[in-house]
Amino acid sequence: MKPIVAIPISEGTRAQVLDPATIDSMRGWADVVLPKGPGDVKGAEAEALLAGADGVMTGWGSPALTAELLAKAPRIRILAHSAGTVKPFVSDALWARGITVTTASPVIAVAVAQFAVAMMIMGRKNVFELSPQVAAGGWWGLKGHRGPDELRGSTVGLVGAGSVGREVLKLLPVFGARVLLSDPFVDAAAAKALGAEKVELDELFSRADVVSLHAPPLPATTHIVNAARLASMRDGALLVNTARGLLIDEAALVAELKRRRIWAILDVTDPEPPQPGSILLGCPNLTLTPHIAGSVGRGRLELGATAAEELRRFFAGEPPLHPVRREDLAKMA
Repeated sequence: MKPIVAIPISEGTRAQVLDPATIDSMRGWADVVLPKGPGDVKGAEAEALLAGADGVMTGWGSPALTAELLAKAPRIRILAHSAGTVKPFVSDALWARGITVTTASPVIAVAVAQFAVAMMIMGRKNVFELSPQVAAGGWWGLKGHRGPDELRGSTVGLVGAGSVGREVLKLLPVFGARVLLSDPFVDAAAAKALGAEKVELDELFSRADVVSLHAPPLPATTHIVNAARLASMRDGALLVNTARGLLIDEAALVAELKRRRIWAILDVTDPEPPQPGSILLGCPNLTLTPHIAGSVGRGRLELGATAAEELRRFFAGEPPLHPVRREDLAKMA
């Protein structure tokens, strides 16, 4: 008999992460159960959908596998998440049952890393400041504007060596950048093996030409980018944030940016989006993008394909590609 796989993902979100070919492929080895309604799956609908399932694919808008929901779904043995963090979808009851958990977040990590490095290149070239000047009839040598520079030969400070940080570490050698790394879970020898120099956070901010944030949003990382560290950054340095907005004390950042000494590119803010009248809007030396560093467009279809492959592997008796352990949650986004 084929295993039963439930996909409690709303119709709109499902269309973004699962193309028809992936679902058809899944039906070759599983009985696939989809929600009937267009909205988020919750309550009685979620209970009915998962009642006879052997596996579940979650995504944006899926219900959390709480103790109450799992009690109505006694056969589930695997949760394959088709998005980033699994934290909102897991519970103690899930781990107690020994349910296998996987995530497609490594796929997102590649996209975020590529975006972060692209922003480093564009930021060092000063594209975002000079482009409107050219459109207004000027050129790159305008007085009072920072001249273009290269990522090659620059010192890049990475805050965090999780899945995204490690993907960035793979890319930077291509561009000839020196790399500093601050991560409490990585020692000096491991940092060297990754191609970086292990340093403490304060030293990283004071030495780097580019600081790129890749730490998870935890109580210990809230506002790690504070006024003192911002003030210690080198003149002309660039701050890139593709992690989470709460890592930065935004009031302190705006105050420093108004001195027109450093530059910042933020793909994430706190809250998101910035509220009307936010101090970030119209701030000098700042480029804002709307949380697009992760998988977008057809890149999201890779997320669903990855989750589908995890399910196939599980029921074929093969090891998971991207497993999540309970102890991993403490240092994950």
